[in-house]
Amino acid sequence: MSAKPLVVLTNPIHPQLMPTLEQHCEVVLAPDTKPDTMARLLADAEGLVVRAQLGPTIFDQAPKLRAVVRHGVGLDMIPVEAATAKGIPVANLPGSNTQAVAEYCLAAMLHLRRRLAAMDTVLRGEGWAAARPLADPGTELRGSTCGIVGVGAVGGRVAEIASALGMQVLGLTRRPGRLPAHVKGVDKRTLLTQADVLVLCCPLNDETRGLIDEAGVALMKKDAILINVSRGPVIEVAAVLAALREGRLGGAALDVHDKQPLTGKEALFDAPNLLLTPHVAGITGTSMRAMSEGAVATLLALLRGERPGNVVNPQVFR
Repeated sequence: MSAKPLVVLTNPIHPQLMPTLEQHCEVVLAPDTKPDTMARLLADAEGLVVRAQLGPTIFDQAPKLRAVVRHGVGLDMIPVEAATAKGIPVANLPGSNTQAVAEYCLAAMLHLRRRLAAMDTVLRGEGWAAARPLADPGTELRGSTCGIVGVGAVGGRVAEIASALGMQVLGLTRRPGRLPAHVKGVDKRTLLTQADVLVLCCPLNDETRGLIDEAGVALMKKDAILINVSRGPVIEVAAVLAALREGRLGGAALDVHDKQPLTGKEALFDAPNLLLTPHVAGITGTSMRAMSEGAVATLLALLRGERPGNVVNPQVFR
């Protein structure tokens, strides 16, 4: 019987999927993702499941690697061009966490508009009379405008939810001809000036880096809220923080950050009306199982020599 192929996990996968992977592969969970550690682990590895940032030269130390699968959707963690140059197929899992991210956006909207967490804290610490007035500035989502940057799988689902809540939905996308009927395509200036809620769920690239800068924030309504579930560098954090502190922006929810993990010492932590989360918009028990299921199935297919449709660099098969 031939030896099982060695597969490296940068981070744990859902425990219910580990037995399936271990049935077919020798599995090693990386203790950390430092370059030296990964180089040592990948020296004999044939498969890699990615949930952490990889270095640009990582595939130079992986001579036997023949399958890389992103446990999720975003590919900025993987040097795909370097993998392609080595003939290594890279796959991701489109749609695997779409609902989780969309629901996070809805939760962030409600958190910032209704101030329920603050109300709970004040009620417990200061009493009924102090907490009750916190409801007065709250605004309902129905009748307001939701602007979405990046109307792909996640943005499209956010648009569906917003529309169902009675919001007008505006979209900024590279493919305006593919917008659903309930989303009106607009330019950047129109989006920023008209949105009451601005949701960023676009990929990070040269066009989107710094998309929401000082000039962009200045165009937004004074009581608008900003939600970023794309990547940290899509916004200029200093501009957003200044607007929050000066009362030029109603609130913001940031799930992604320029440098991760946050240390607690960043200027973010003393900004008003700011919801901070540790890059978890796409993580629920439900989505983690779906992502792990997809990652295992795709990895095993690649190791069998198959060509799954979710490979992002199919030219390696030619």
